[in-house]
Amino acid sequence: MRLVDHERNALDLRTTPVHLGPGSRAKPVEGFTWDPEVLQAYSAAVAADGAEGRMVMIFDGDGLGDHWESHPAGDELVVCLSGSVTVTRDVDGVPDRVLLGPGEATINPAGVWHVVDMEGPTSILAITAALGTDHRPRTDTRPTERVGTPSPEEAP
Repeated sequence: MRLVDHERNALDLRTTPVHLGPGSRAKPVEGFTWDPEVLQAYSAAVAADGAEGRMVMIFDGDGLGDHWESHPAGDELVVCLSGSVTVTRDVDGVPDRVLLGPGEATINPAGVWHVVDMEGPTSILAITAALGTDHRPRTDTRPTERVGTPSPEEAP
């Protein structure tokens, strides 16, 4: 995994996210995967950006999300590009659902647990705080245990 300066070729945001940093910097993240070691390397590479750093990525899918997530370091913008997606937030133990169609978006506030369900083949664009994402397995109850990338305070 490495951040690239001045990429001149077309990027596939499905496989190569872009990191947005302070000073209006945009750097492709080559070699990105959801592997814990790569996530740790990404967190370390962008730690100096703190809460200002953002990751931009497209996700394709179909079906129910398998985990809850929360972004304590900042808000997340979710844009439906095609298909239909339901974003469910856990607001003090009460589910808050937002249905999105193509061109529609919602903002998940910092620190709010949410899960994404794609209804049929769907593509979404997410702009997410780069540090501190937490994941929890999806169950029928509220999320209770923390698993994720380091928060800004925990980053190396």
